Amino acid sequence: MSTHDLGDEPSPPAPFPAFGEYVRAQRQLARLTLRELAELTSVSNPYLSQIERGLHQPSIVIVKALAEALNLSAEAMLSQAAGLTDQSSPPQHVQTELAIRADPRLTPAQKAALLTVYESMVDGVPAKETPSAAKTRPYQPPKQTSKPLRTRAPRANAMKNK
Repeated sequence: MSTHDLGDEPSPPAPFPAFGEYVRAQRQLARLTLRELAELTSVSNPYLSQIERGLHQPSIVIVKALAEALNLSAEAMLSQAAGLTDQSSPPQHVQTELAIRADPRLTPAQKAALLTVYESMVDGVPAKETPSAAKTRPYQPPKQTSKPLRTRAPRANAMKNK
């Protein structure tokens, strides 16, 4: 009797495990169930499950829908899907996004607000080339004068006239 007959043959490795693991990790960080992600992306639950298990490589349209639903940049998601990122160390912006998503002290609304502000500040502008960076000065509090502020005392006659 061969191992084929016993069903002991190991299954072949998933062809796209890295992207599937990435999607699953992002979904879990966003605290979404597979079903909730399916609703947000208009992609079937079974197909998303197959993506997470590395059995399918999704189209660009699906990758973009996943990025939007998970509140990630489409660029980061597409580079993961294409296998263009170094798995040992994600880019700094991805690490920042992951840190915000993973922080248990923040509510989902706070995470969304932080990610929106962060993305608006870094999208398309490399940090070293920010045009206003050289022009900005550190905050200087207003100079205090030696004169105290004068406040007006209430008028005693004001109440009598009414």
